Amino acid sequence: MGTFIQLVVDGLATGSVYAALALAIVLVNQATGLINFAQGGMAVFSAYIAYAFVRVGLPLIVAILLALVISFFIGALVERFLVRRFERGDPDTAVVVTIGLLTLVTGIAAVLWSYNNLPFPSLFPLTSVDILGAVVSVRSLATTVTILVIMGVLQVLFLRTKLGLALRAVADNPGSAAFSGLPVGRLLMIGWGLAAALGCIAGVLVAPQLTLTPGMLDTALVYALAAVILGGLSSPIGCVVAASAIGVLENLVAVYVPLVGHDLKIAVPFALIFIILILRPQGLFGRKVVVRV
Repeated sequence: MGTFIQLVVDGLATGSVYAALALAIVLVNQATGLINFAQGGMAVFSAYIAYAFVRVGLPLIVAILLALVISFFIGALVERFLVRRFERGDPDTAVVVTIGLLTLVTGIAAVLWSYNNLPFPSLFPLTSVDILGAVVSVRSLATTVTILVIMGVLQVLFLRTKLGLALRAVADNPGSAAFSGLPVGRLLMIGWGLAAALGCIAGVLVAPQLTLTPGMLDTALVYALAAVILGGLSSPIGCVVAASAIGVLENLVAVYVPLVGHDLKIAVPFALIFIILILRPQGLFGRKVVVRV
């Protein structure tokens, strides 16, 4: 039982990393209708910014807050001067643009800080606690709780605030939103800025566990995209639940299914995607879109 609990807790901690990126992807999609494949690279770049502030002697919490602000403005500027040219065009072109942005951001981070593994200080203590025979890291628990709080804030943002409703209106129909008097361009910038700030949180939470490198979140981005598909593009709660399920199932399958093991456990989210796309294409918590013709 202790091994089972350990696997579940570790899976939830890993899933919280996937969930942070998935939430940022959902935020961009809700604000602009696009899927940002550069989200992982932008999150890593934000973590490097926080690292640079720590290196000059600033306290970690201050460095992270400054990185959050800078990340917000970087995300807003990226939307204004790059992505906006492709947002309402061919979706395939927009996808290529975000993939190119991922390559660009990763390259800039490598040029500025190199590909070497850099130690990043942890925001939470490195102590452990015993839960029903399982040794659980306080950092893992704190990371999971942080992601749950962010999920709740995003859910309230989209469903209970004027800003969230305006962001959804712009994503659904920018033309009608503009005729209604909404500042479409400004809202698009805010959506990308918020997603970049959320990515910054993901970066600084993951960096102490993996060490800071330009490609630190490449694999996590794949799992985050899987969580978005499973949970539904319109549901922050669904993405967090799906990301947590992926993390837990991946750990359990690796240990209890010898045929899969640790080498093939990456196939778990793709098997789930295949099943969900057949049974419920809009995702477990997504809304089914009905088009009147």
